[in-house]
Amino acid sequence: MDFRSDTVTQPDSAMRDAMANAPVGDDVYGDDPSINALEEWAAERHGFDSALFTASGTQANLLALMAHCERGDEYLCGQQAHNYKYEAGGAAVLGSIQPQPVENEPDGTLAFDTLAAAIKPNDFHFARTKLLSLENTIGGKVLPLSYLAEARAFCDQHQLQLHLDGARVYNAAVALGVDITAISCHFDSMTICLSKGLGAPVGSLLLGSKALIYKARRLRKMLGGGMRQAGILAVAGHQALKENVDRLAEDHANAHYLAAKLDQLEGFSTTSYSVQTNIVYVDIASHIDRMRLQMRLKEKRIEVALSGNPARLVTHKDICRADIDTLITAMKASQ
Repeated sequence: MDFRSDTVTQPDSAMRDAMANAPVGDDVYGDDPSINALEEWAAERHGFDSALFTASGTQANLLALMAHCERGDEYLCGQQAHNYKYEAGGAAVLGSIQPQPVENEPDGTLAFDTLAAAIKPNDFHFARTKLLSLENTIGGKVLPLSYLAEARAFCDQHQLQLHLDGARVYNAAVALGVDITAISCHFDSMTICLSKGLGAPVGSLLLGSKALIYKARRLRKMLGGGMRQAGILAVAGHQALKENVDRLAEDHANAHYLAAKLDQLEGFSTTSYSVQTNIVYVDIASHIDRMRLQMRLKEKRIEVALSGNPARLVTHKDICRADIDTLITAMKASQ
């Protein structure tokens, strides 16, 4: 049992069979039929002109930033944004793109007056502000559709492009009870991670205009991301998007169940945090030895990450209610 992240999901037998029997070719030459089918289907499904299959969400975000921005340009984002905080500074190091983070609001949004103040004047002393990058979900929080519409209007007003880090965008769509296009329609580009709750073993998609994806494809090659017979990965991602979206609601329900069970433990509280999707944040009392508890759970083959403040637990397709009950029982016995 592994509650550390939804990145630990395993491909099921049907997905493994599809991978084993995938039609393949050399994708660098554009000859892989499974890659081509995924990219064409994904672009149409999400309302974009074109799509690009990439090795990871980090690579997809970096390609988006480098395709939107030139050296010396700037993108606006949140202090907690993954493509600012957790992707090794790739935009700055590899793209010479300056990030301009602003503080996230408690609900995960970015205040438009703060963003407007961060846009640089048209003066050669400053980096050129070109792009606003949002993340949905962010820290398990879902950005409201009304906010996305406001973000689109803000970017149009200030002549900025709008990118979405959509690593868990399908969790957002399921939580809102809307089709994915209700979210994607607001953006000039969007990434989708296939290897989190959707359950594919590898890969992400970058979606955008034909010109943006053409540029991103060249940059992907430059970054070492050109792949050969990668159709064995693409069919898994394709199946994940077609078959594993609706079941995300089960992960969300399990997260609420997990939060309720944690609140029954002495020294644990989730009440400061709203559970909206599959991520549960929990405060742990100072008298509890987190690392000792974590190691004791590991001895029982239960993986958790309790070192954060707050700690984070994540539900996914390989976690069921019985697993949660087993975790809670083990935590009680280990305290």
